[in-house]
Amino acid sequence: MPTALLQAAGRPLLGDGDRELLRARAGEGVRRARRSGECMVAITVALAPSVDPTAVAVASRRPGEDWFCFEHPDRDRFALATVGRAAALDDRGDGRFGRVAARWRELLADAPGEDGGAVAVGGFAFAPDGGSTPQWAGFEPASLHVPEVALARRGEQVTLTLAAVAAPDDDADALCARLLERAASLRSAPLPLLDPDPTGRYRVASAMPPEHYESAVARAVERIRAGALDKIVLAREVQVHAPRAHDPGAVLGVLREAFPSCFSFCAGRGESAFVAASPELLVRRDGLRAGTLALAGSTRRSADPAVDDHLGEQLLRSDKNREEQAIVTRRIVRALRPVSVWVTAAEEPVIARMANIQHLATPIRAQLARPVSAVELAGLLHPTPAVGGEPFAAAEPLIPALEGLDRGWYAGPVGWTDANEDGEFCVALRCALLTGAVARCYAGVGVMGDSDPAAELAETEVKLQALLPVLAG
Repeated sequence: MPTALLQAAGRPLLGDGDRELLRARAGEGVRRARRSGECMVAITVALAPSVDPTAVAVASRRPGEDWFCFEHPDRDRFALATVGRAAALDDRGDGRFGRVAARWRELLADAPGEDGGAVAVGGFAFAPDGGSTPQWAGFEPASLHVPEVALARRGEQVTLTLAAVAAPDDDADALCARLLERAASLRSAPLPLLDPDPTGRYRVASAMPPEHYESAVARAVERIRAGALDKIVLAREVQVHAPRAHDPGAVLGVLREAFPSCFSFCAGRGESAFVAASPELLVRRDGLRAGTLALAGSTRRSADPAVDDHLGEQLLRSDKNREEQAIVTRRIVRALRPVSVWVTAAEEPVIARMANIQHLATPIRAQLARPVSAVELAGLLHPTPAVGGEPFAAAEPLIPALEGLDRGWYAGPVGWTDANEDGEFCVALRCALLTGAVARCYAGVGVMGDSDPAAELAETEVKLQALLPVLAG
C-alpha cells in the first residue's frame, strides 16, 4: 500500500517556512519572467535518509508523464529520481549538445534564490537525428527535461526539489499551489516485483536473422582490412514479446540489485520506457574536474573463480582486445586535451567485472582549463570508439548501412546535469526499450581486422544476458 511521503519527524513534507519561501520565489519568478520571458522557480528540502527516490518516482508517476531514475549503488548509494515536466530542452542535428547546454544555462540565469537541487535529466540519441522511427517516439535526438519533482540521494542525505518555469502570464499563487499539490501527491511503496510464475508464453526473436549480423561483421572486416578504417562497432536488436505489458519499475528493481556497480536507469516518455544497466561512464564533471572510463574488450564470467580469473587474464593478453581498448583511450584523451590543463590515463588497462561480463577498462581524469559544462563535455566525447568507430568519419555512414536499425538512444549519453552545470552521463548499453508487451534489447561489439563473425555474434549474446533473463520470464 503506497504511503504519503513524510519526513523522519512526522512533519509535513514542506513546513510553513518552506511554503513561504516557495511563495516568495514564485512571485519573484513571475515578475522576472515578465522582463525576460520565463524564469526557473525551485525549492529544495531535506528528507529522511530512509526515503528511496526510485520507489517514490515509480509510485508517484502519473499515466503518460515523464519520469526518470538513475542509480549507481556502489558509488555512495547515489540515486536521482524525477517525475513530471516543468520544461523540455529538446533539439536535434549537429551541435545539439551545445544548444541544449546553452538553453539550460539561460533558464537558470535569472532564477530567484540559490538552489543547487534543480536538475535537467534525459539523454541523447546515438546519431544527430536518431530515433526517427515510431518506436522511439518521445525520445528526441537531444532531450533534457526539467522535472517538477526531483529526489536525490548521496550517502545518507536525501533531498526533494520542486521546480516550475514561470511564464509572463502566470499567476504566482496558482504556480505555488500547483507545486504544493504535486508535493502532497507524492507516495512511496516498494518497487513492484516481477511475476515469478507468469501465465502465457514469451517469444524472443532477433529483429533480423543472426546470419544478417554475421554478414555485416564480415563486410566490416573487409573494409577494415582494406584500410578504410581501424574499428567499427556494430549492434543488433533482439525483441522480447511478453504475454502482458512489461513493468519498467519491476525491471529497474531487478537491475539495480543485480548490477550495483553499473548505472541502472529508466527514462519514461509517454507509453514507453528505456531501461538499462550500463557499465560505462561517458563523463562526470565536478567543478573543474572531469572523469571518464575507456571501456572496450570483453569476455564472459564464470561461477568458478579460477576459470573467471583465467578468462580475465586471457582478456588482458588478447592483442585484439588490447588494441580495441587503446583506440578508445587515445580518442578520449585527444578529445579532452583542448579543454584541459592536463589529462591523465592509467598506463595499463584493468579488468572491470560486472555480474555477467568482464571488460578491459582504463580510468581517465582531467583538470579542465575552463568550466565546460557536463552536457558539452558529453558532446565532446560522444561517440567514443567503444560505440562508434575509428576514425568515426569513416564509420558513421557504415553503421546504419550495415546494422539496418535505428539505434535511437542506444549507445547515446543518458544522465543529468545540475544548476552548477556539473553532472554525470553514462553510455546507454545493456539496455531495452519497453513499449507495452514488446521489449527491444540492444547489444553491440567492436569489430577489428581479425574479428570472427561467429565469435562477435556470440559476444552480443553474452551482453544480451544482462536483460533477456529479466524480460523473458
